[in-house]
Amino acid sequence: MTNATCAEKLQGILLVNKEKGRTSFSLIPKLRSIFNEKKIGHGGTLDPLATGVMVYLVGKKYTKTADTYLLQDKEYEAVVRLGEERDSYDIDGTITATSDIIPSLEEIEQAIPSFNGVIDQIPPMFSAKKVNGKKLYELARNGEEIVRKPKRVTMQTEILSYHYPKLKIKVTCSSGTYIRSIAHDLGQVLKCYGCIEELKRTRSGIHTLENCFSEEDLDKIRPLSSLLKKDEG
Repeated sequence: MTNATCAEKLQGILLVNKEKGRTSFSLIPKLRSIFNEKKIGHGGTLDPLATGVMVYLVGKKYTKTADTYLLQDKEYEAVVRLGEERDSYDIDGTITATSDIIPSLEEIEQAIPSFNGVIDQIPPMFSAKKVNGKKLYELARNGEEIVRKPKRVTMQTEILSYHYPKLKIKVTCSSGTYIRSIAHDLGQVLKCYGCIEELKRTRSGIHTLENCFSEEDLDKIRPLSSLLKKDEG
């Protein structure tokens, strides 16, 4: 990859470390203003709870290639809170069940292989997936829950640390994988419930967290062209 030059129209790939509490789209108006470019897309959204790698595509040339980035594999680090089930499968949701069961590390190690390889994963109700033209989260907010078809995904899950109730895991996965569903389903396997407490995307395709700008950087770094990169691969 090479830096875009000032002589070129400001188009390219912008890597941003998204802050917690913001939607993936909340930064787009600011980017439009910075780069004077209306066409800005992305290579995969993150939940407001999540932080980490957001790939923004600036300019028509790059937004046209959005599917390429959307379909690339991703890598995450997540903290699963055991002992709680929540309707959104993450800490921002409403508690629907709790458990006093405290699984041992050995029990968790025995359960993790169920989350390696090719998995038929059921998406959470609180997701942007559409069913019959309606987003699931719209139905969920109205108190509706429907049967969801599983999606075949590929994942590799490993334990990073465990201090009950917090289990830290690393997940490398194919596009369309819900880390929240992994937390929920793992809690079901362990019979103690589980939800996501923290989530960080550390890689999207070849783009890593180390190469991202912070949101604060966008106000400081000049020239603007130094922010953008061209994808040569």
